[in-house]
Amino acid sequence: MKAFSLAGNTALVTGSTQGIGLAIAQGLRESGAEVIFHGNTTRPAGLPAGSTFLPGDLLGADAPAALIAATFQAKPGLDLLVCNAGSFFDVPFLEMDLATWDRTMNLNARATYFAVQAFARGLIERRRPGAVVIISSTNGLQSEEDATAYDSSKGALVMMTRTLAQALAPHHIRVNSVAPGLIRTPLTTALLDKQEGKRQHYEKKIWLGRIGAPEDCAGAAAFLLSSASAYITGQVLVVDGGLTAGQIGRM
Repeated sequence: MKAFSLAGNTALVTGSTQGIGLAIAQGLRESGAEVIFHGNTTRPAGLPAGSTFLPGDLLGADAPAALIAATFQAKPGLDLLVCNAGSFFDVPFLEMDLATWDRTMNLNARATYFAVQAFARGLIERRRPGAVVIISSTNGLQSEEDATAYDSSKGALVMMTRTLAQALAPHHIRVNSVAPGLIRTPLTTALLDKQEGKRQHYEKKIWLGRIGAPEDCAGAAAFLLSSASAYITGQVLVVDGGLTAGQIGRM
């Protein structure tokens, strides 16, 4: 179906130099979109030749709007946005300090909120529709040990998806979310490999019997950005191999 094609669209994927963001960016390119890559460092090796890369740390209060402005300047046809940039800084709850809390919420939640705002303003000014995918997490639906700030930030993204979808529907801008479960990325590899037996435990809990790969999230994002999902907004698509669908995994 042509409805699944992103040919003629231009997408910015924040935090797209590794892990889920990189896989999504590559998937959008394979679906036909022109993709702008983003990261908080200089351009890494391995990005597709000829692709556009914009650097920028999104922790600053004005940084999300500045990134969107730079993207519109570089690629005026921008009409798709994937808010993927985020990270995990948690310590146990009783050891949490204000600086760590603020860093988590500012990167994972505030940066997403104001990136979408700047993106929507740009589309409204240009009088064209668009679509947004926010990368939340199953941590926004179920809690995890020693992840209180991270869980809170991802829960905020779940509600943000719904409230921004309502706010932007009159402007023909759809907002949806992909909520990955346990995906092997640079962020989770240390967790999976740190304790013997932990990977096997999770594989029994996940119905499909394996830890997810970043590429498992790419198709979901491409679908939610395409015209194949033209009547879908405000939804959270869980990509977790069945991790959150049941109470007890295999014994």
